[in-house]
Amino acid sequence: MADRTPTTPIRVPRAMWRAYGRVCERLGIDRTADLLAHMRRQIEQHGDEADRADLAEADRELAERRARKGGRPRKADPGSAGAAAGE
Repeated sequence: MADRTPTTPIRVPRAMWRAYGRVCERLGIDRTADLLAHMRRQIEQHGDEADRADLAEADRELAERRARKGGRPRKADPGSAGAAAGE
């Protein structure tokens, strides 16, 4: 699916992933967005010219993808009427 950002599996203990999810939820942030922000900071702080060029390429790719889609809508709340109706 060329129009979607590819998933990249990481190895993490499930208990840590669950705890991280709860912390992110309490902070009102998304795990993926938080991980991407961390990766961006690491590249900006410690990356070389090639790393920063790849980051710029990734930013362009994400911007183009979001522009085509109008941004990714938030997932429906499982308790909402739209989610119950299968929307």
